Amino acid sequence: MPRFSFAKPLAATLCLVVACAASAETVLNAKTSWIGNTFGFGDGTWTQINITAIAVAPDGKVYTNAPWDESGAEASTYQNGKMLVFAGGTHGWGTGGGNAIALNHHYVYMAVSVGNEKGHLVGQGIWPQKGKQWFGISRRKIEDPKLSALFQPPANTANAANTANAGSGGNTAVDPHAQLAAGFLMMNEVPTGTRADIDGLAASDTTLYAANSTQNRIEVYDAESMQRKATWTVHEPGHIALAGDGTLWVITGSLTDPAPRIAHYSASGQLLADTLPLPADAVPVDVAVDAHGKVLVADNGPRQQVLFFSKNEGRYAESGTLGERGGIFSGVAGRPGPQRFNGLTGVGVDARGNVYVATNGIGPRYAPLGAGLGATLESYAPDGRQLWQVQGLLFVDGAWVDPARPDSVYTGNKRFDLDLTKPPGQDWKYVGFLSNRFRYPDDPVFHTDQWPGLPIARQLKGHTFLYLTDMYADHLKIYRFDAAHDGETAIPSGFIAGRERPVAGVPDAPPGGDWIWRDTRGDGKFTSDEFTPNTTGTKLAGGWGWWVDSAGDIWRTSDTKGIHRLHFGGLDAKGNPLYSYEDMATYPMPQPFTELRRAIYVPETDSLYVTGYTAEAPVDRGFWKEVGRVLVRYDNWSSGKPVQRYAITLPWQPQAKPVQTIIGLTVEGQYVFAVEPVGAVHVLDKDSGKEVGVIRPGAEVGKASGWVDVPNGVSAYRRSNGEYLVFVEEDARGKVMMYRWKPA
Repeated sequence: MPRFSFAKPLAATLCLVVACAASAETVLNAKTSWIGNTFGFGDGTWTQINITAIAVAPDGKVYTNAPWDESGAEASTYQNGKMLVFAGGTHGWGTGGGNAIALNHHYVYMAVSVGNEKGHLVGQGIWPQKGKQWFGISRRKIEDPKLSALFQPPANTANAANTANAGSGGNTAVDPHAQLAAGFLMMNEVPTGTRADIDGLAASDTTLYAANSTQNRIEVYDAESMQRKATWTVHEPGHIALAGDGTLWVITGSLTDPAPRIAHYSASGQLLADTLPLPADAVPVDVAVDAHGKVLVADNGPRQQVLFFSKNEGRYAESGTLGERGGIFSGVAGRPGPQRFNGLTGVGVDARGNVYVATNGIGPRYAPLGAGLGATLESYAPDGRQLWQVQGLLFVDGAWVDPARPDSVYTGNKRFDLDLTKPPGQDWKYVGFLSNRFRYPDDPVFHTDQWPGLPIARQLKGHTFLYLTDMYADHLKIYRFDAAHDGETAIPSGFIAGRERPVAGVPDAPPGGDWIWRDTRGDGKFTSDEFTPNTTGTKLAGGWGWWVDSAGDIWRTSDTKGIHRLHFGGLDAKGNPLYSYEDMATYPMPQPFTELRRAIYVPETDSLYVTGYTAEAPVDRGFWKEVGRVLVRYDNWSSGKPVQRYAITLPWQPQAKPVQTIIGLTVEGQYVFAVEPVGAVHVLDKDSGKEVGVIRPGAEVGKASGWVDVPNGVSAYRRSNGEYLVFVEEDARGKVMMYRWKPA
């Protein structure tokens, strides 16, 4: 362990503790833009972050559903490349979306779930009892899906209560939750945490068919009264398509079978003899039927295509496809474009024969990841021309400029090109999907996190590497690139584990966590002899700070055990960066801190920026992701006798509405950029610690930013013309904020 003595501050450049926030805020003249979503919310719209089911009306309106969208757009309506409306009532107050949706001329039928917020929501007939959860169907009016289409009297709400949200104004005779409940058909009541989703729906004007997947049956209801008329047994039924002749095409084995199939049933549930000759490696995830009886199948297997089947001489045969074979992984792997599908989840067709395809980057069988790998909805003419596309590509994600390409930006598992001559929202283009589940199935993005992670990109020894921290700063993923052989794909290269539980799903990993993995074979696979457990006695697990400096050293900030530094040891024979517990330095907690949260090192000035808590500014355990209340810059850090240049207090008003604290910070050029949970960015002069001003979201994004919910939610890049690009995680509406600010 290095010996350190902390010299007194330099009098000419130091104020001991100064207030960061000025009494009169200076709002900086920054331009607002964003990346990753077709719509920026300037007009109140955005593309949802996941789509697992679609239903297409004859006029080309597309109705969607998914278990989760951060701002409640689980069930939305799109047409001609525009988001028209979201249904609501599928988010918050115990409700969630689902994996199925269907239409007739009168109603929209949506699979939903209803919970009780750990027993805090109480109302007979409105929410289940504590410890229980409901799965079923919400019926809405086709002319306005926000309106519940009641088929039973609303529950008496006089005694309903919400103990979780005191001061909500009480209940009235027109309680909207009671109205939703009066249009909700409960099909399964199960213990909380049990999966019992409705995974398929199809409807005519008289009949509704529902796939009760975990119960292995199709249930048939009167479309108007919602009274059950019949049931029949089907193995794990999934999505359903209702043909013009009244027969049903049903995906079977949708939950557990490696290769689901599609069965054909009569309206009364008799299994018909004809089948679809699916390829052996097909993974059907959705099925639709056009006006001429052609069957469309969304294949989420290696083909990543829509398969067409037509009946000829009494048998169905494949009659065409939509999409490049291999999808986004064909040709230049990871390069998006028309007909290069990626994780198909839905297919539909309108009266004109236009085909609609939904994807989420993984497919419907990986529900948690579907909210982080990128949703798209696109339309194709019968001749295969792309008519329109909407994208909701980012969630719990940040951005970092590629050090080798200043007009290229990495996020957790995507790459975007920038053209800053274009207007806000049009200045980005999606050009790379980094995760290849077919070539690198061991990629820890599929085994450790619900979301890819927050990026830091560094150029080392002439090569670009991507480092990803997870949402809770537990572990660090490392990726390399080989464009000639892998296109846009980020190849798993290294992994530094934290606690045992978050990394339990990593293939062949040793028990206990606290290990380093390196891809010594160069194949992106995790094998047992590539792991090195930490035997030094100094654990890296625990803490909120990860930082990779421009020289490649990795900094790990422990809450109470100091700061660890893993030195970059060059590249191995396969091009992986070398890190070793044996080449690790540990620095004691520097004065005046009592707890640490972040440490950012700048090699060019040998300066370390440290945040945390002191005796005078103690920790509040209710704010466990924040950087702390004090920022200190130390110079001459590597000398063994660092000099404290300044110590400043950061904005911290936990009683403010919204709460004012700092959840992330970064250092770039002449400035420190510190972001609040609600997205406001404080800009500080890095040499004095004095605040220059604040960047706030503009009208282009509705002057709104969602919650910054990660420890590394802000990054910055100084362009050659002196302008700064500042990127901020924006959880609410599927994007990352991009601010452009040029100091006067």
